[in-house]
Amino acid sequence: MNLTRENVLGYRFRGQGLDRSSGVGGLLGLGIQDTPAGTAATALASRDAERPPGTRIVWSWRGAPHVHAEADLKRLAAATWPVDDADATRRISNPRIKEGARRGLGAFVAAATALREAVTEKLPKGEVSRRVSATVPDDLNFDCPTCEARHISGGLFQLVGVAAGVEVVTEGRSTFLQPLPAALRRQEIPKAGSGLDEMLLRYLRVNGPASTAALAAHAGMSATALKPYLPAGLAGVSAGTTGKAWAPEGDLEDLRRDARPQAVRLLPGGDPWLTVRDRELVVPEAERHRVVYKALSNPGVVLVDGDVAGTWRAKRAGKVLDLEITAFGDLSSGVKQQVAQEARLIAPARGADDARVRYA
Repeated sequence: MNLTRENVLGYRFRGQGLDRSSGVGGLLGLGIQDTPAGTAATALASRDAERPPGTRIVWSWRGAPHVHAEADLKRLAAATWPVDDADATRRISNPRIKEGARRGLGAFVAAATALREAVTEKLPKGEVSRRVSATVPDDLNFDCPTCEARHISGGLFQLVGVAAGVEVVTEGRSTFLQPLPAALRRQEIPKAGSGLDEMLLRYLRVNGPASTAALAAHAGMSATALKPYLPAGLAGVSAGTTGKAWAPEGDLEDLRRDARPQAVRLLPGGDPWLTVRDRELVVPEAERHRVVYKALSNPGVVLVDGDVAGTWRAKRAGKVLDLEITAFGDLSSGVKQQVAQEARLIAPARGADDARVRYA
């Protein structure tokens, strides 16, 4: 089945709740990344939503902080766990802990156990790292020139967060960790990964169609390790520049009917729309791609009818959010009016009551 770029954009626009009628349940079922802190709140605001009660921020996919529904936390602990020793070693492969990485699943068990035992109350992240580093086998630690101390590899530390039953709390520029309530975490550290297929299906319903490589990148695995866990009921499709990809069989008719979205949205730099793996489909033009995707601190984007039509940066001046927009081309007066409305919509998520927009 051949799909157009417009089919894919329309499908994702609905799946991610950007149409503002489908809801954000699909996104929350997968998790909304909160990097940097506050991104998830702005992403939800752009969908005319707020973070609902019954959600927590935990280190989950690839060790990154995500907003998840409380009901999903136990299954996430197993779904994000490595499937075998080889997978575990590959996930933490790093010259700084080369010997420790060879422990495979043992490294994950040791780190998760130490993290769970260390976080018995709300503590600064640095203090937790110190306690965990003193407990794990020393070959999981490395000499950090920045900290001038020997501590656990940051990648491994965060990869076991949800399995350890730890919640992430951000206050200003400081990060704290605290134990999840007992009812929300597994009684024991996982012995093996499970439930990955269900989570991959959720990914496809939000960000699909997607290739095996894209699914593996989301899970932090190799494509070879992931293949046996592809969910049942998938259809192979050709989706624009993504090449061969997977989509749920039950969604094929919707995909065929989906068309280019007709709306204006202001999205944060870490929005789910932008963090998919087939970024060349989202931003096809090479020059624009370089502007949107930076090594550090991506700008927000102006989304016009499914295309990235410009970028934005914001500063708060008192209770007013000042947005500077750099358009990639001429924007009509109608689009500019909608941009102003969208700016006011996301302002509260960034601690402001109102917004001002100016164009560079």
